[in-house]
Amino acid sequence: MKSSSMLQLPTLVGSLLITALGTGASALNAADADATILPEYTAEMEALTADARVQTALDYVLTLEARSRQELIELTEIPAPPFKEDVRAAHFATMLKDRGLEDVTIDGAGNVIGRRPGKSGDKVVAYAAHLDTVFPEETDVTVKFEGNKMIAPGIGDNTRGLVTLLEVISALDEADIETEADVLFIGNVGEEGLGDLRGVKYLFRDGAEKIDTFIAVDGGNAERIVYGGVGSHRYRVTFKGPGGHSWGAFGLANPQHALGRAIALFDENAPSVTTVGEKTSYNVGRIGGGTSINSIPFEAWMEIDMRSGSQDKLDDIDAVLQAAIQTALKEENEGRLDGPALTVDVDRVGTRPAAKGDATAALVQRAMAATTALGVTPSLQISSTDSNLPISKGIPAVTMSRGGKSGKAHSLAEYWEPVDVHLGPQIGILTILAEAGLAD
Repeated sequence: MKSSSMLQLPTLVGSLLITALGTGASALNAADADATILPEYTAEMEALTADARVQTALDYVLTLEARSRQELIELTEIPAPPFKEDVRAAHFATMLKDRGLEDVTIDGAGNVIGRRPGKSGDKVVAYAAHLDTVFPEETDVTVKFEGNKMIAPGIGDNTRGLVTLLEVISALDEADIETEADVLFIGNVGEEGLGDLRGVKYLFRDGAEKIDTFIAVDGGNAERIVYGGVGSHRYRVTFKGPGGHSWGAFGLANPQHALGRAIALFDENAPSVTTVGEKTSYNVGRIGGGTSINSIPFEAWMEIDMRSGSQDKLDDIDAVLQAAIQTALKEENEGRLDGPALTVDVDRVGTRPAAKGDATAALVQRAMAATTALGVTPSLQISSTDSNLPISKGIPAVTMSRGGKSGKAHSLAEYWEPVDVHLGPQIGILTILAEAGLAD
């Protein structure tokens, strides 16, 4: 590999230095040795970061901490459980308007969309963070403090992502930057739980206004670039029967017994898929049913999550589940002494397509070059995020850092603290400008 030459860039406010980019292809860390930053994207980022307007935008991010902290508190303390994001959405729409965006709408799914027009408008770049959290409506979301650490359910995942969007808008405006492409700033619904990506599915539905590039903000680590999607199939499976007294009706087929058989069979046969090839996982996350200890239940249910970065593997583990369910139903019915046969309902409650990423794609290259320009060694990863959907449709998409340090996500003790918080919006600014084009 060619040795890297150093590019001299101005020092940012607060003594933040942008690490110089090499003129050759820059290797990533050892875990991602097969991915390199191609020379043309290194050169593109060198030219971008040399622009005085871009430096002004990057510098301005460092001045926003106090305002951003207050806005993070405001948004966090508005509950936003799946399917009930409307109050937070309305508040976020007001925030976008306060940032000077004149074209702000809430679409049919509940997504908040603010347009920052470009000079040509021939291309549309979306920069999005999801509005919803995993917590039910009654959860106490009051923000508490331990020093600089801010503690509240959902404060990191992904309320901080919404604040990152606001910071990027402020920085672009302060630097008087105009892009060639239109940039959409989106607070989308339905990323968590049984939301099933309904927000981005609506954005990319047939007949929707085109989005050429999608950049999601979700995740704390600055080096993390999600370029491929871990897909998932989720089911609620319910075995049903007549039910009855545990003594008087003994001999009836038992839905709980069928459920237990199905879980055991699935767990026994799933390793035929999970122990070979690309990582594939499964989890029976919830079970329930029955009315009392001395009653044969009239129904028993379970909820199952299966994941893989390969759609073929995901389909394979799904087939193992379906076979286990039908075998368990057959065996329980054959063993009954009396009464009608059990039935089973298999309801798909979630589908996220697996999506193969391309490390050489322009957006991925630009995201890596932007991250490197800020002194961070990028790490290409696959995960389950809003980017799954556009990547599966062949639309360039990545998921990137919201900035800061997060922990204990999806728990009541979730926290966020402003450690290197500037990196999230700064990486976002550089990636957006590389993709949307810096107008003269």
